Amino acid sequence: MITKSNRFHGYGSLRFVYKNGKTVRGPIIAVRFLYNARRQHYRAAVVVSKKVDKSAVGRNRIRRRIYEVIRNLAIQDPYDIVVTVFHDQVAQITHEELQIMLTAQFKQAGIIATPEQNKHL
Repeated sequence: MITKSNRFHGYGSLRFVYKNGKTVRGPIIAVRFLYNARRQHYRAAVVVSKKVDKSAVGRNRIRRRIYEVIRNLAIQDPYDIVVTVFHDQVAQITHEELQIMLTAQFKQAGIIATPEQNKHL
């Protein structure tokens, strides 16, 4: 689980990211993000609707798995990140597949640096 300082607090923050953020969409997960210069650390939220899994236990399991992948990523800049799950396949895929998928989407969004970007630093 990610730390409390890296979690969203309040519906207004989520609404602001949904309204003003950019989106990188994958086959089963979408990542919406917005750079937030007023923060020192990134904040992340995972949204799993009841259409994905009717059970709260199942939705929370998906949410925890995604939070764990995000926690292990090296996010340096203060982004506001909302991960939206829109397919129930996330519950069945392995941790490695989920990690590869989210890492690719975060690199595409520019949230984490690619090896080519690290060479120029």
